[in-house]
Amino acid sequence: MPLPFLTADRAFDATEDDTALPFDDHDLWRRPYRPGPWRVGSAAVLLLLASFVMLAAMIIAFAGAVSGAMACLVLGLAVIGTALRLLRMGVWVSRHGLRKVGFFLTATLTWAEVTEVRTVQQPVRWLGLPRTVQGQALAGVRRGRSEPMALLTDHNADFLGRVEAFDRAADTIEAWGAEYRPRGA
Repeated sequence: MPLPFLTADRAFDATEDDTALPFDDHDLWRRPYRPGPWRVGSAAVLLLLASFVMLAAMIIAFAGAVSGAMACLVLGLAVIGTALRLLRMGVWVSRHGLRKVGFFLTATLTWAEVTEVRTVQQPVRWLGLPRTVQGQALAGVRRGRSEPMALLTDHNADFLGRVEAFDRAADTIEAWGAEYRPRGA
């Protein structure tokens, strides 16, 4: 018995047309897609590991070894920060521009700096690892640069095995670009 109101695939009482509500603020940065199961699963495993490390820190602190407890506490906080950063990664859009959040770097481009956003067939990295496979990528072409910047791929942690979700996300980001990019660009 499917229970769609209990899943993250759609909101309770959601309709098939997933349009933005009129009161949605387009000035706020938003990710136009949900994080994928690989990204959420990895973050969940890291948070589970962090809970064990924090429990170990508490046990070590009660045993009287404060320096060992502090080391475990710092390690646990680093693992929690890693999990949160993993969940934050992706492409974010607003009326002001396009933001690609990576694990270590974040690149923000205004819509005036983006000349084109398009889906292309190219070799893409599988789950961000060095191995490449043939796939689709949403590429943004920056003004003054000939090489496009890959924003999303259909083999990253958000869209691996979810081709329809990649197509919806790519179409949504392309629509944001078409709406907010200056007409002469």
